[in-house]
Amino acid sequence: MEEFINNFADQFDETERTEFNIDTKFKDLDEWDSMIALSIIAMVDEEYDVTINGDHIKNANTLKDLYDLINS
Repeated sequence: MEEFINNFADQFDETERTEFNIDTKFKDLDEWDSMIALSIIAMVDEEYDVTINGDHIKNANTLKDLYDLINS
């Protein structure tokens, strides 16, 4: 879980790592945009060998939602 949070946080340039935890509503972060969404999709594919798409991100609200999706 902690590794996933760190990998997720690494996709952000300006948001402090302390802003990220399992309950973070990532789409509410000021830096969140479509480019970061694409970076998350690529990171998940590269780090976890799991394919997710925009609909998966659209339907997720928190980091836990994404983590559970990747580990299902």
